[in-house]
Amino acid sequence: MPAEPKEKPTEKENLHPRNSHRAGYDFKQLCKISQELRAFAGPNQFGDVSIDFSNPDAVKALNKALLKQYYGVAHWDIPEGYLCPPIPGRADYLHYAADLLSELNGGTVPRGNKINVLDIGMGANCVYPLIGNAVYGWQFVGTDIDPVAIRSAKNIVAENKAFEGKIVLRLQTNKANIFKGVIKQGEGFDITICNPPFHASLNEAQASTASKWKKLGINKQPTALNFGGQKTELWCYGGEAGFIRRMVEQSAVVAKQCLWFSTLVSKKDTLPVIYKSLKAVKALDVKTITMTHGQKTSRIVAWTFLDAKEQQEWKNDFWG
Repeated sequence: MPAEPKEKPTEKENLHPRNSHRAGYDFKQLCKISQELRAFAGPNQFGDVSIDFSNPDAVKALNKALLKQYYGVAHWDIPEGYLCPPIPGRADYLHYAADLLSELNGGTVPRGNKINVLDIGMGANCVYPLIGNAVYGWQFVGTDIDPVAIRSAKNIVAENKAFEGKIVLRLQTNKANIFKGVIKQGEGFDITICNPPFHASLNEAQASTASKWKKLGINKQPTALNFGGQKTELWCYGGEAGFIRRMVEQSAVVAKQCLWFSTLVSKKDTLPVIYKSLKAVKALDVKTITMTHGQKTSRIVAWTFLDAKEQQEWKNDFWG
């Protein structure tokens, strides 16, 4: 006999304290607001209502429901095959970014449109800007090298009037550049965020998906990635380490235009490469924040080129 359904979802204590998803996925409630999700929901092996996380369409329907329920995103869609990221992890990054900014504000998270965030490689999903604006009221500039991704993000913003004028999208026309060409002269950002391509090849990305499925008890070779993803979203030359190394090197060029730079780091082995690169560009302060989501541990590495006096001047000039 299947186990009795749990009355309440198990709290995910490893998520950030302000993360709305600490209580887990309440599929019963989510299905009430999403007819599309209801088509994929059903009892799992424990008797709880859930979905098949190896089904990209089911994951997409879940994301639509979560964005609507928690962040007021009434209309959200992405082109077929594009990255459909797990919402709780994306929210966690933003909450830890907020904590980092709060250190300059007496421990209080700065909110509102005076805070400007640059999302490098935003993707077609536009999830970081949507969550960050909904929760903290921050202004966002999202960049990508893929015109289809930019067009998709623009459509999402246009269909959700609450976000108009708060999220700006910019196409990076030179694939060799990360900051140059998207940060304008005289422009300043309080923090840059990035979810870099983790893998060095398609085979590596597929192997990672197969490993995730195995942990979920799904023993089959993936013909698709459960969270989707285009080449530019999932893999690049040099993989995660190569991309972040280039980001660190190029951050020095716009050193005084950003209070904090940051990136998600999936692989622990990447850290020594990052630290070596940050030492080479003479970053003044480096912070590493550990995040745990289920069985996966990832990190945020943040760095700044501004000393304490310059940071205070930044706050006075931009935050008021």
